[in-house]
Parts: sequence; C-alpha cells; structure tokens
Amino acid sequence: MKNSFASRKDFQKTYIPISWLPSIPAIIPHRIRRKLRSKIRSRQSPATSLASLDFSLSPADTLRSLRAHRWSFYDGQYLILIVLGIFSLSIIASPGPILKTAVATLLLLSLILPITRQFFLPFLPIITWLVWFYACGFIPSDWRPPIWVRVLPALENILYGANISNILSAHQNTFLDVMAWLPYGIIHYGAPVVFSIIMFIFASPGTVPVFARSYGYMNLLGVSIQLLFPCSPPWYENMYGLAPANYTIKGSPAGLARIDKLFGIALYTTTFTGSPLVFGAFPSLHAGSAVIEALFMSHVFPRLRPLFVVYALWLWWATMYLSHHYAVDLVGGSILAGVVFYVAKAKFLPRIQPNKMFRWDYDYKEVGEDPVEQGYALADFGNGPHDADDWTTGSSSSISSGSISPVDDSNSIWERETLVSHSDNEAKR
Repeated sequence: MKNSFASRKDFQKTYIPISWLPSIPAIIPHRIRRKLRSKIRSRQSPATSLASLDFSLSPADTLRSLRAHRWSFYDGQYLILIVLGIFSLSIIASPGPILKTAVATLLLLSLILPITRQFFLPFLPIITWLVWFYACGFIPSDWRPPIWVRVLPALENILYGANISNILSAHQNTFLDVMAWLPYGIIHYGAPVVFSIIMFIFASPGTVPVFARSYGYMNLLGVSIQLLFPCSPPWYENMYGLAPANYTIKGSPAGLARIDKLFGIALYTTTFTGSPLVFGAFPSLHAGSAVIEALFMSHVFPRLRPLFVVYALWLWWATMYLSHHYAVDLVGGSILAGVVFYVAKAKFLPRIQPNKMFRWDYDYKEVGEDPVEQGYALADFGNGPHDADDWTTGSSSSISSGSISPVDDSNSIWERETLVSHSDNEAKR
C-alpha cells in the first residue's frame, strides 16, 4: 500500500524569477569586479605564492609530484620528445657514446631535482630541437628526399613578380652589411634569453614556460619541414644558378662573409660552411623566431607593439639582404610562428591583468581568451542577463573564466606555475 504522505524528496525549492531586478554585473563594471576578486584572493593566500620558485633538492618531491600529477593527452608531448631525442642521439657519430651518455644523464638529473626541473622541463622542446638540428648532419643522403632548387625562385616570381632577395642585395655597402648583421648574426641568438628575462619579471607567472615551449616546438616543426622539404637558398642560385643540388655541397655564409672580412674573423664562414642542414631555406626560422618573439612581447607590452613589429621587419630585410632566404621563406616561417603562438594563447598563455606591473603582483592567473569579456559583449548587445559572470552563477572564476587561484590545492605540482602556464587539465575546465 502506497504511503499517502508525501516524503521530503517530493518537496523542492521553487525559485521565482524576478526579471525587473538588475543583475550584479549590470551594476558593477568588469574592472572593478576583477579588482575585488583580486583583493579577496590576496587575503586568502599571499600573492607571492603564485610567483615563487622551488628550491627543493629532494628527488622525493619530484616522485610525489609525479604521483599527484593528473595525466592527460597533453603529456604525450614528452613521449614524442623522448623518441626524437633517442633517435637523434643514436645517429650522431660525434661526440662519442661516453659524452652523449654523460649529457643525457645530466639532463635526466636536472629533471629529477625540483630546483632545476622548473627550468629544464619547459626548456625540453628547445633542447630537443637543438639536438635534432645537429643530428640532421648525420642522416645519410640516401635517407633524404631530393633537393628542390627551382620551387622557391618560381614561387617568388609568381607571388611577387621578381626575386626580392636579389633586388635587396644588389646594392651593398659596409653600413648596410652591419645593419643586416646586427639582427641576423647577433640579436637573433640573444633575443630569446633577453625576452625571457623581461617576461619573467613583468609578465604573469607561467608566461616564460609557455614562451619556451612555443619557441622550441616552432623550431622543432621548422627543422622537420626543412628536412622533409629541402630547398636551396638564394646564395645557391647566385653561386650555381638553377643546377641540380646534392648533399655533398657545403653551406655558405653568403653576405655574412663580408662581416668576417670586415672584422678579420672566420666565425660565420666556419659556422655556415659546416651547417648540418644546408638546404633548410623553407621555412625561415630566423623570421619565425622574430615573429613569435614579437607576438609574445606584444602580448606582454601591447603599447610597444609597433617597436616589436619594426624588429621583425628589420630581421626580414636582413635575411634577404644577406641572401639567406627568399621572401616566401619568411612568409612560411611567420605563418608557422603565428599558428604556434595563437594555439598557445588560446590554450595555455596567461592573460596580462591591468594595473599589475611585476610577476609578484599577481595573486591569481587567468589562462586563454577572456570568456567573461566576450560574454559581456554579447549580453550588452542583446540587453540580456550576464550569465557568463562567475558572480551570478556562483562558481569560482578559477573554473568559469580559466583562471587559477593560488589557493587551489588541486593544481599539480609536477608542472608548477614556474614551469608551464598551468596544469594540462586546467585548460579543459
């Protein structure tokens, strides 16, 4: 016999919508609410906890971090890097096995100790790229595809109507040589380190690791494309015309030979002659590096964007003036850099918050595009309720807006805030 009395489960709370009351987001501007959230969180935990470094020397801390780490498909990147690294070390003939084993052991040790892991883990794609680039010189010629000599000059004429590299290098003098040498032969190699230091100080915690990974993967992809699609650079056309090329041909410093002659050195002649990837014209990783650096620095310092654009264009001109790349190579490298940057920005890169100058000013971190601001734009357009706001939904902004609070104990410490932009699983929240 059924119980005629209703149970407590039959009674539910009834919410009466009151549409005429304005919502909280309609009253309090977005910037003020962000400041309020920042103050509330800063009372919960010191702001410096997000920007702190790990000084532990205990491998037990690393093992504990691995056990607590929430594994995802993003961790497959480490498997790819390990396979590529082992393959590269196996085909490298010089140095010998003793030195290669010693280097691999030191790298493994740096990943075990927490004090060094926070720097070498995001640097791992760059290390793999450098080893992979060096290993390209030991790949047998019969393993490699044929060299494309006519493709880039033909594309240059089709797209631009002329060989821009030959036009820019037709008029040479010492002043132009030095102006081209500075970005191509000096600044290019030091800029990633200088920009990393600047971003470490002035950007949100986690920005530098994202930059390191993006820079490494961009160059890793670029070298792989150069290996699978070998093309001759402009200096080859100037020296040999459009004659078929083979892998016995040595590299050339091209316009940088004039710098060696100017300073009485053989630095660039020796370096480019012994290049492990002579026919790596497309895509231009000099251009790609300049563009990805300009994009990251523009993200951190939006008002200085014209300065970074000028730097990228300066290096573009230098690569063509020195006869190292065609214009189509620069476009290819820049597209590659842009794709890598915008993927990183959408998934991993922390947002710059207003009124915060140094990394130590951040008490929480917001990752990816700002859905709150996008929600306001749509809601304001339709005059509808601002359901995207975390105040109205009652959820934590560390979930609803992609931000990470320093008091969130669920964050993995295997990849600390100084290692990557955020835990891999945080991107999927």
